[in-house]
Amino acid sequence: MRSNRLGCLSGTGLIAATITALAIAGYAYARGGLLYNPGPLNAQNGEMLGGVTSHAETGGNCKVCHTAPWEPARMEDRCVDCHGAIAVQMKDVASMHGSMLHDNPELGCRHCHPEHRGPDAKLTEMGDAAFPHEVVGFSLNGHQLTAGREAFVCSDCHVEDISRFDPNICDACHRQMDAGFMTAHTLSFGAACLDCHDGVDSLVTKFGHNNFSFRLTGGHIGLPCVRCHTDARGPGDFQATPQDCHACHRNDEPHEGRFGTDCAACHTTDGWSPAKFDHNLSAFKLEGEHAEVACEACHQNRVYKGTPMDCYSCHRQDDEHQGRFGTDCAACHMPTDWENATFDHNLSNFPLTGGHIGVACERCHQNAQFAGLSTACVSCHADPVFHAGMFGLDCASCHTTDNWFARYRGPHPGIADEGGSGVNHGGASCRDCHTQTLHTATCLACHDSNNPDGDGGGDGGDDD
Repeated sequence: MRSNRLGCLSGTGLIAATITALAIAGYAYARGGLLYNPGPLNAQNGEMLGGVTSHAETGGNCKVCHTAPWEPARMEDRCVDCHGAIAVQMKDVASMHGSMLHDNPELGCRHCHPEHRGPDAKLTEMGDAAFPHEVVGFSLNGHQLTAGREAFVCSDCHVEDISRFDPNICDACHRQMDAGFMTAHTLSFGAACLDCHDGVDSLVTKFGHNNFSFRLTGGHIGLPCVRCHTDARGPGDFQATPQDCHACHRNDEPHEGRFGTDCAACHTTDGWSPAKFDHNLSAFKLEGEHAEVACEACHQNRVYKGTPMDCYSCHRQDDEHQGRFGTDCAACHMPTDWENATFDHNLSNFPLTGGHIGVACERCHQNAQFAGLSTACVSCHADPVFHAGMFGLDCASCHTTDNWFARYRGPHPGIADEGGSGVNHGGASCRDCHTQTLHTATCLACHDSNNPDGDGGGDGGDDD
């Protein structure tokens, strides 16, 4: 015969269970929500939040963090009531907590921040939580395996505290791979690895000089970074590195600043030599025929400093005048053409005036003789036959360069001018009176005692 008893599911059993549950709940309520204590709370002091500096200071009031099953709020809501800054992060996908919740919406605070493990226990344990390392500025993409080819775990870098990181760990790990490189690298750029490295080395592997105004070409290719970026300790130091040649090559500059600081005006990154020099930047500009002359024609034996800039130093052997006109070639010649010469006679002791202007040079400078020529008129203009040697060789006493046929028109000693004596001598030639020499004259040629119109005679008075 089958029994109709339901055991603990009988009416009496259900009533007893309900009374027991109510008793337990009442006891828990009476004890301030404490049903049982799984372990002491963390007692490490930190920032004051919610009126306490540690979880232990809540005094065992479980309701501060825990909610009843019938309450709409969750324990995570209790957390953010105190940790307001974290609540803001959780709404920002770009932040650490917001990114974690975006990729893992099932995560709660307890997954990473366990409690009731003692007063000195850690409050952060990542466990299997997918932590978005990129949001803290360091990607784990390049750190999948250790130097021993084993998978990384958090403690490899963070040791016992996930919230702390010692940069010396980078050095210790990477020295296992290349100790020599790490020694040189830390000496050049310091030991603060995170200032430049972000886990994927975007500053190093993704950085390209060709993306900037200073491109690496020629001899610059392959140079170690420290050659130009000395004492760089972060991206700001790299960006502040001077980009002009002189800043790096100041000590290699043999010109002592004579050509300025724009090295690229003559040199290229392929090498210091050969160099193309713009002579227009110097005191000696290349003009005319000089523009096509080979550098070594003037700068023999590769000597540049101190090269003379006067024409004669280079053209001494070309001087067909053999120094008769001095050494200032530019006084007559121009660099456009050696044969295209112009001489300014006004700079000499014989300026060209009157009829001398326009006379061909060879009329006076016969046989290409220039130096040593006499400036006396008679050297070109011999005493004419009709002077019969009476007037001497001082042509300029009567003649000018304006008119060779002009006669003496100055005040005539011993003879009154026209209108003074009533006698007109203006039509007389010099030889009418000066029958012997220029300085002696006679009136008897025209005036004698038999001349009815004469004013008296004379036997040849001296003009003086």
